[in-house]
Amino acid sequence: MRFILMMHAPLGSGDYEIDRWSPDVREAHLDYWRRLNKDLTDSGELVSVQALTAPAHARVVRGGKNGMPAVTDGPFPETKEFLAGFWIVDVARPERAYEIAGEASLAPGPGGTPLIIPIEVREVMRAPA
Repeated sequence: MRFILMMHAPLGSGDYEIDRWSPDVREAHLDYWRRLNKDLTDSGELVSVQALTAPAHARVVRGGKNGMPAVTDGPFPETKEFLAGFWIVDVARPERAYEIAGEASLAPGPGGTPLIIPIEVREVMRAPA
């Protein structure tokens, strides 16, 4: 079963807080992600992991007149959180996806305190044969 684990960050200023952390705190945080991703790779559960740029770099695209795309800023300002990145994992049961999401949620922040990051977990639909 494949699941997407989507990590959300508070919108705040629209930038990542990590950019304002001290280098040692930032490195401890990134080391946590490196270890988690290595463990998932070693177990054969990791399909893909991607970090995303901050919302200031995002655009919303819709089909426009004459086939030209209409590009606007996005996401919308009323959003309280933004998608920071995601993992796609291949696991035997949903509970394992929840375990991985729970571990990802505990990434350390300033002072080593777990951030309790919200991670949305959804099964990836498969196309019919």
